[in-house]
Amino acid sequence: METAEREEGLLVLAGTPIGRVADAPPRLAEELASADVVAAEDTRRLARLAAELGVEVTGRVVSYFEGNEAQRTPALVEALTRGERVLLVTDAGMPSVSDPGFRLVAGAVAVGVRVTVVPGPSAVLTALALSALPVDRFCFEGFLPRKAGERARRLAEVADDPRTLVYFEAPHRTAAALAAMAEAFGPDRPAAVCRELTKTYEEVVRGPLSELVAWAQGEVRGEVTLVVGGAPAPDTSDLDWAALVEAETATGVSRTDAVKAVARRHGVPKRTVYDAAHRPSGGPA
Repeated sequence: METAEREEGLLVLAGTPIGRVADAPPRLAEELASADVVAAEDTRRLARLAAELGVEVTGRVVSYFEGNEAQRTPALVEALTRGERVLLVTDAGMPSVSDPGFRLVAGAVAVGVRVTVVPGPSAVLTALALSALPVDRFCFEGFLPRKAGERARRLAEVADDPRTLVYFEAPHRTAAALAAMAEAFGPDRPAAVCRELTKTYEEVVRGPLSELVAWAQGEVRGEVTLVVGGAPAPDTSDLDWAALVEAETATGVSRTDAVKAVARRHGVPKRTVYDAAHRPSGGPA
């Protein structure tokens, strides 16, 4: 008996375990068994994962990694337009988060194909939760450049960012990365090194960057995620806001723009500067 052809394609992004296979989302096995095409960052790891989950992958399996992502995307998008169900998995964690996926998602959206997600483990969120650092605002910065000069410039760009920062790093570059962070952010900036998350030898080392630099002089092994506290709020208690606004208006800008410029420069709310600048002379502080 013939079955009706699938009319609409679907791209499924599935999270995979970052450590223990038991952490795999329950839907992952279902998707592996039902996909027409499975695009995997490493087909050998996919085979091991499927075996550990007790799943037989019956769809076509293709490799999809950084080196061939641009070349493979058109063919996968074509499969989607033919109505096929394409599953994308990476070695660990969520696709597109410092892993292949962005190009395929963009290609699918461009041709009107629906994209959905099987949510799963994420080293970014796991490290944030374990870091004991503020998580109300954070920024994921991915991997730092390998060259020292480029790395220093990248860190300088976020040195004054008040958000908690999250980085991925290779174990053999962890010591250099921490040293560069201590130089850019200051040795007292709080941070955490999260190593081998959810695995047998999971380790989280917390402390100021100066202490973590010393710790990293030993051998660092495994997958590493670095979490760094945001820049502390500047001490503005002794600033004369009115004088700063007057100095700004002397350059020819309006008083409103002067207030905005001063507030932005010192990282304070505009209302703080406005109220101080408009306080009557000799009025209460």
